[in-house]
Amino acid sequence: MSTIEAKSYNSLTYSPKTIARAKRGLFCSPFKIHLLAKMRHQSVPINAIASNLGVENGYTRHAVSELAADNALGWLIQVGVLRREVDGQGITDSFRLTPLGSQLVEQYANSDWQPSIGEVFYNGLNQWLRWPF
Repeated sequence: MSTIEAKSYNSLTYSPKTIARAKRGLFCSPFKIHLLAKMRHQSVPINAIASNLGVENGYTRHAVSELAADNALGWLIQVGVLRREVDGQGITDSFRLTPLGSQLVEQYANSDWQPSIGEVFYNGLNQWLRWPF
């Protein structure tokens, strides 16, 4: 099992399958490292990610609809990379990285984010069937 150190004094342990699934989901997403790096420090609302504004902000590779952005963000929540921001009123439309997501972004910030065809197929199949494993 891999151990990932969180910013707090606790250490979190994730299985290699969990780390591989999260990494694959992250690499196959339409999002750029700039968005994920920003999510390490503050929440980002979906309206800043969707449509042409996402491209202008450097968050996405190409313009994505709000529905497509929400689906991609939802998948990253399901594989453990992101979480929805919560305020006093309840769940908001903003997102932040989880400790696992933060570790992955830190680890792969300077690497090539191009997944293989097999990874794209496997991630797409799991996302379509909604199997997070």
